[in-house]
Amino acid sequence: MSIMINKDTKILVQGLTGRTGTFHTEQALAYHGTQMIGGIHPKKGGSTWTCENGDAKGTELPVFATVKEGRAETGADASVVYVPPAGAAAAIIEAIDAEVPLIICITEGVPVRDMVNVKARLNDSNSRLVGPNCPGILTPNECKIGIMPGTIFKQGSVGVVSRSGTLTYEAVFQTTEAGLGQTTAVGIGGDPVKGTEFIDVLDMFLDDDETKSIIMIGEIGGSAEEEAAEWITEQAANGRSKPMAGFIAGRTAPPGRTMGHAGAVISGGKGGADDKTAAMEKAGIVVSPSPAKLGETLLKAIG
Repeated sequence: MSIMINKDTKILVQGLTGRTGTFHTEQALAYHGTQMIGGIHPKKGGSTWTCENGDAKGTELPVFATVKEGRAETGADASVVYVPPAGAAAAIIEAIDAEVPLIICITEGVPVRDMVNVKARLNDSNSRLVGPNCPGILTPNECKIGIMPGTIFKQGSVGVVSRSGTLTYEAVFQTTEAGLGQTTAVGIGGDPVKGTEFIDVLDMFLDDDETKSIIMIGEIGGSAEEEAAEWITEQAANGRSKPMAGFIAGRTAPPGRTMGHAGAVISGGKGGADDKTAAMEKAGIVVSPSPAKLGETLLKAIG
């Protein structure tokens, strides 16, 4: 099994005709037949996009003027946003208004104020947003949405959730090398205001029978990791638990400095790596001493 996406997921690409959207759509089409079924561009509705590179060369996708039109014509149940920062929030809101169940926004640099408006719209909708500023979601051998390198994945038993794109890949590579493989990897992004949080993904992994263990990778800044650790403790008390390994990126960041993601800022004595690590360990998560030992640490957690 998997969470969020599988071989049946049908995806619209918002920003398909741009350079970034084109490149990653070509990559997705070549990944085990991921169902990229159309693109969205307000000025190019009625045209056709053609894959010009890779294993899916020659594949044609219809371009629609709106997400609502695209969903009505194709039955899409997901969209991926490759729209530049200034227009990304509007693209997400358009997908929400079209009642797309799953929206993944890859765009980096979306203004926080714009995301506050998006968050308000999400609260009154049936849509789930992953991102922005995230690498996307990948279920091995079934579906790739976003920018993750499919070649390092292997179908298996580990659920991966991470704020860091690069460390998502590291966790995937190491669990593949360890022979464990993955059920699904989810990059939730590191921005201060985003859609899906750790707890949302962890809840799905705990419910997924095929996910036998979990890697959770956090970063300095904010309180999402501490909140997740508290939630994990509560779930374990009710008999819901799985072996978990974790890591917190940004250990060397000085207080008051923004490091990496926009959300990674330590202030007021909160959001530091030591506090987050302590909270995770208290919740029973085996914390890796370095990103290079995530696979080894998970094997230790599994016992």
